Amino acid sequence: MTEQLKEIGTRLEELRDICGISAEDMARQMDMTVDEYRAYEEGQLDYSFSFLYNAANILGVEVVDIMSGDSPKLSTCVVTKKDQGIEVSRNDSYDYSHLAFTFRGKRAEPMIVTTQPSKKTPVMHEHEGQEFDYILSGTMKFYIGDISYELSKGDSIYFDSGKPHSFKAIGDKPLKFLAIVIK
Repeated sequence: MTEQLKEIGTRLEELRDICGISAEDMARQMDMTVDEYRAYEEGQLDYSFSFLYNAANILGVEVVDIMSGDSPKLSTCVVTKKDQGIEVSRNDSYDYSHLAFTFRGKRAEPMIVTTQPSKKTPVMHEHEGQEFDYILSGTMKFYIGDISYELSKGDSIYFDSGKPHSFKAIGDKPLKFLAIVIK
């Protein structure tokens, strides 16, 4: 368990308490067991973006409130310089770099996602809204429902993110893509 996972779990629990939502109610709304939900709060399980996005929506906060503890303050524009996004590294999974973390009231969550090739079958996730992914480098195997697509540099996909979906890097190079989750 990394320190970052523990910190995110602590913030999640604090925000839930502030909102007056029980762990049982949160677990029910997130369609998981109470034990599984508590494992997230204890930093024992790794967070998918779908988990963070859904938790933020239930709590009425921004994803970045859970990820960093800093509330977005800007409402006109935000500039994020190269390699200056808020980083969320995940063990054996994905690295996210959130690109608009200081913008308040976002209707979209833009991020750079990087992952290493894997032979594992990815876990399907779903979250409200729509998503646009644009491949910057590497090759992605994208799954939505029972369908899969192979996407390479320059390819993109736009989809209903309320449908179960996932991806993995294939080939011998890391996958890097721009993901924009639209509320």
